[in-house]
Amino acid sequence: MRLYEQRSGQPMRHIWHNEPSKPDVSCYLNGDRMDLEIAHIYGSETEAMLILGREANIRTLEALHRLTEVPLGERLLAALNAVLASKAGKHYDSERVWLVIRNANPLWSAEELRACRERITLPGQHPFEQIWVIGDMAGESGILQLYPADSPSKHPPAPRQ
Repeated sequence: MRLYEQRSGQPMRHIWHNEPSKPDVSCYLNGDRMDLEIAHIYGSETEAMLILGREANIRTLEALHRLTEVPLGERLLAALNAVLASKAGKHYDSERVWLVIRNANPLWSAEELRACRERITLPGQHPFEQIWVIGDMAGESGILQLYPADSPSKHPPAPRQ
């Protein structure tokens, strides 16, 4: 929400976290209530386990080793497209929902997301008014609007602090 406020200049205020059947978070944008569904992308289930602090056993390490054979950009694209497809099939008890996808893989940033933008598959039907991707967990590399389509040149990456 803070990143969107900085980028757009429009105030967005958090209200509360929701129960299932509602999106994850409710807030006010310019005084109007809206909901946010939050998702995360990782390079793989194995990387997610490590990023989330799960212990690495021999199977985890072997899976990580096999991942080195898959180009990083392909893993990013596959992870993002999988989340988009999964969330598109859901129904939310809300009139106005934005999907916010946080990149949790430290090897990727908004720059890599912009580079594969033309290959991102947005489902034809989905419940979202807008779809955004945060380039990294801290939001330092910027945010990217996927839906409705945003002009890449309109919003440069966020400045590093």
